[in-house]
Amino acid sequence: MDESEIQRKRRENEEEATESRARILGLPYLDTRDFENEIPLTLNLISVPEMHQDFIIPLQKGGGEKHYQFMVTSQTPRTLIEKMRQDYLNEGERVDFFLISNSAYKVFMLRYDPPKEIKYDDIKIAGEGDSETIASVSQTLSTVSTEKVFDFLVDQADKLGASDIHIENLRDGIRIRMRVDGLLHPVANIDKDRYRIFMGELSSRANVSTASNKPQSGHMQKEIMRDGSTHLLNIRVETIPTMYGQDAVLRLFNFDESLLNLDLLGLSKEEREEINEIISHPRGLVLMVGPTGSGKSTTLYSMLNALNTTDRKIITLEDPIEYGITGISQIPINTNAGGSFAEGLRSVLRLDPDVVMVGEIRDADTAKTAIQASITGHLVLSSFHANSTAAAFSRMIDLIGVNPIFSSSIRLIIAQRLVRKLAASKKQRIATEAETKYIKEVLMGVSSEILSDFDLDSPLICDPVKTEENPFGYNGRTVIMEQLVVSDDIQAYIRGDVVDINTKAIEKTAKQNGMLTLEQKGILAVLRGETTLEEISRVI
Repeated sequence: MDESEIQRKRRENEEEATESRARILGLPYLDTRDFENEIPLTLNLISVPEMHQDFIIPLQKGGGEKHYQFMVTSQTPRTLIEKMRQDYLNEGERVDFFLISNSAYKVFMLRYDPPKEIKYDDIKIAGEGDSETIASVSQTLSTVSTEKVFDFLVDQADKLGASDIHIENLRDGIRIRMRVDGLLHPVANIDKDRYRIFMGELSSRANVSTASNKPQSGHMQKEIMRDGSTHLLNIRVETIPTMYGQDAVLRLFNFDESLLNLDLLGLSKEEREEINEIISHPRGLVLMVGPTGSGKSTTLYSMLNALNTTDRKIITLEDPIEYGITGISQIPINTNAGGSFAEGLRSVLRLDPDVVMVGEIRDADTAKTAIQASITGHLVLSSFHANSTAAAFSRMIDLIGVNPIFSSSIRLIIAQRLVRKLAASKKQRIATEAETKYIKEVLMGVSSEILSDFDLDSPLICDPVKTEENPFGYNGRTVIMEQLVVSDDIQAYIRGDVVDINTKAIEKTAKQNGMLTLEQKGILAVLRGETTLEEISRVI
């Protein structure tokens, strides 16, 4: 039974109880459900404060000027009803009273006395050293009503495009920071009373305890209304006890299936063609590598969406489920409660899937099970923690040893990062001598066809322009992606044909086969004016 049906049933029960109560009180019962939102209001008969105080509402003037009708509830004083009857009778006027339910009374009162909508200033991200903005946002948060402050903070974070909200206990207060475009920014400092409200909301909504002395994980959803349309925000909640209290991090996932699209990742034609070619095969292993917050999940989900057709059975194993996708069977794996990706994977393979996505390969058992699945007629997608594609090979070999089956199963490894994009206003300049030397060194060995659009002797690069509206000069993020398609030369390392198995050797072989590294892709993005050298240095 959905929420609207539950509410309808509750109202029906209340109306039945009110009808029975009316018989006891000797008053005619009135069911207002069909007209309570449409009937014109009768104004200037009694005041709004009187309606609140005595639970009485004017219904309408009757057939003539001297005929009045009022709606009352079981809370309306009987003495008031009798006094009004007598007063109207003394004036030669007729008056009728009808008993209505408490819910009906509330609906009418919302029309007679609608709540005043309070507009709060939007939260702004402060630039470096901008204490005035932080003080202003702190003041705003202190004035937002108790029941709205948590929702206001989450709504504002979504409006800013923040990926995380950090609520941190300091010795003399609570600091709130938001991660926007990959960087943490101080937003506000609040007092302990506001903090207790936040944690109370987290406790009830995400099912985490405010008194726990252990790290906890929770999950909640919030519907956001923005510009006349709504979207669902999935929120992962992580709490941990610290020296001064319980800190919380809220990770925000803007759920919109239409955004999970490979075409929206900003991939080059060559990158997209490589991915399409690999995932079109019925079997094989595809790994996404990179640190937390590098967009691995979004890319994996976008691949799943591309594969999500009626002739494929797709199953995912996730801890936790970050996006719900129509047409895909998604299974939560609670590793904190003893769940195992390897055990879950062995179970779902009995369900005859075509494509399986494993949230993360964390141990040798999961790795071996995923490899076995990928050579027995399944396409397996997963994420793995490593800094680069070559490092992922080294780590996997350390995890499972030299494994000939792995060499025939692995098809593609993608390493990615998210770097901030320059805003429309940017400053172009010729690179300094040191910058030019660095750019040339990084791009050494890259084909002349790729470099044909750039003058590497006097390369043009851009710097951000900081404005009052945009104190950092960046707007949004773009994907930097390193794709290693597994060739015979790379398979030789996995099979053990090459004695010296290390990250540098694997990367050198991949580059000889035409792979562009993350750093090279980043520098090319700089030369195209999309980002800055400082951003590439920070992220890659």
